Amino acid sequence: MKEITLPGLRRFNMVMGALHLIQGILMLILSGSVIQKIAEFSPVITQNYLTFNPATQSLEPAFRELFSLPFGVLVASFLLISACAHALISIPRKMNDIYNADLLKGINRFRWFEYALSSSIMITLIATLFGIYDIASLTLIFLANAAMNLFGLVMEQLNSGKDKVCWGPFVWGSVVGLAPWIAILMYMFGSGNFDKVPWFVWAIIGAYFVAFNTFPVNMVLQYKKSGKWKNYLYGERVYIVLSLVAKTILAWLVLFGAMQP
Repeated sequence: MKEITLPGLRRFNMVMGALHLIQGILMLILSGSVIQKIAEFSPVITQNYLTFNPATQSLEPAFRELFSLPFGVLVASFLLISACAHALISIPRKMNDIYNADLLKGINRFRWFEYALSSSIMITLIATLFGIYDIASLTLIFLANAAMNLFGLVMEQLNSGKDKVCWGPFVWGSVVGLAPWIAILMYMFGSGNFDKVPWFVWAIIGAYFVAFNTFPVNMVLQYKKSGKWKNYLYGERVYIVLSLVAKTILAWLVLFGAMQP
């Protein structure tokens, strides 16, 4: 394989950022006016609370509608945020210098902050496809997923320049990352009618599980220094490729999932 260099990674980030940008803009166009069904799909987010009923002298559950979620726009933002992150670390020279200095230490702060935002938006959108509309539940799902990614940053910061790897942040991040999926699966299997689950639901579950589990695998290979992963820059390039492939598959799958009955 051709040697991976910092200037080469800068050019690679520019190319990948452009591919994210093109897809994000195309999604905005499709969800804005071209495909009416996507444009009209706006799950209503609610707030559950307790209210006092004077007639029964007891507290009773109630809810109110808060706002409609601009689903198509938010799916596009999943890719556009990635495009902005690639541009941030590759175009301004000062930011690229910071990015390069971090890579030489075995750290990429930009990656984990971007993942914490973009993937948390996506898991929240997926949750709404499964019927989770409560603002409190969605907030917890968003923050749990963000925390999982920030554990990845802590993993890199804690192990920078060390020979013996501390796996604590990786383990606890994996545990926290399970929480949103436990909530989603509880909604998915709540009725017990598995044969009634639409095909796109299984597709989203499968795609998300396979695509996003490749990221921790890449991290493990980096810290195990397996083969080409002895070079941290090789793992960084793999992260960039995984980001494009996983986000492309998932974003389009979720977007057209909104078109299903």
